[in-house]
Amino acid sequence: MIVTGNTSLARVAQRQLNMATYHQLKQAGIPAGTISGRSRRGGPWQRLLPRVYLPQTGPPDHRQQALSAVLYAAHPAADPLSGSTAALTGGAALALLGIRDAPPEPLDVLVRAPRSPAAAGRARPCPTSRWPATIHITGIPSTRPIRAAADFAARTDDADLVRSVLANVVQGGWCHPHDLHAELRAGRLHGRPAVRVAAAELVAGVRSIAEGRARDTLAATNLPAPLWNGRIHGPDGAFLASPDAYWPEEGVALEIDSVEYHYTRDAWQATLHRRLRLESRGVLVASTTPGILRDRPADVIAALRALLALGAARPTPPTVTARGHAQLELPLPPSYAPKARDTV
Repeated sequence: MIVTGNTSLARVAQRQLNMATYHQLKQAGIPAGTISGRSRRGGPWQRLLPRVYLPQTGPPDHRQQALSAVLYAAHPAADPLSGSTAALTGGAALALLGIRDAPPEPLDVLVRAPRSPAAAGRARPCPTSRWPATIHITGIPSTRPIRAAADFAARTDDADLVRSVLANVVQGGWCHPHDLHAELRAGRLHGRPAVRVAAAELVAGVRSIAEGRARDTLAATNLPAPLWNGRIHGPDGAFLASPDAYWPEEGVALEIDSVEYHYTRDAWQATLHRRLRLESRGVLVASTTPGILRDRPADVIAALRALLALGAARPTPPTVTARGHAQLELPLPPSYAPKARDTV
């Protein structure tokens, strides 16, 4: 509690993870001198950001850090928890959801244009004239995952990180790839090569950076395009597996097995069981790892080429059916012209 006996301020602090803004402190009758004195070095309060105070001596946790950025960027006269004038977005919002590879910093915060607070500490206010619907993630006003993903892509130069985070947002079920593609277009982000590549991969069915690299590798060959993450079913309709890539005419599957996800005992047994289900129905399976695909792509292509030739020459096709994603091209519209982005 910030000030013993100050009921209104105690309620504010309870709602805001034990934090308050300068405006809120003044409204509660705390003199400016008291605020300054308590937040001096060694005092009982901490000033996390300009005009944002935390009355504890220990370091703030990740939720307090994230909310402090929203408190800093929100309009002083508005309820900062309403999400009407400031909302966490980008990697910070995605990290709160536990989305893999999403960086928790910097703390990108959307603010309504024309307001444009200066960046401070880890907080990076981002003015926008396209205000989104907002939600609360662990009590922190945030954009929905689809907008957070687009805002992350708008401010990230690492192409592999963009591909990975966007894939993980879709893979985790937070949004549909076509909806994300529409959001990226609404933000006029398809002029960025990394975003364009990631969007095309997601619409094609790619769901990881390793699959994206496999798609790039295959695109440089004359091999036919596969279905990515197609669902394979037996003759009775029972689901068998969803390999990373599948060639239905030849009955060939590609599995990219990473150490992180496939080499615990249970995961490895599940991988082998899935492969046995496919092979028992006549599907030819090529297995690799992200490292082999990266360092020795020619070996992977040679194995696929041999299996595709075998599959095409078989008199009896595998007894499975596949449903998956068509390979869709996403050309820029003729009228598209990239513009300097001064808003999100």
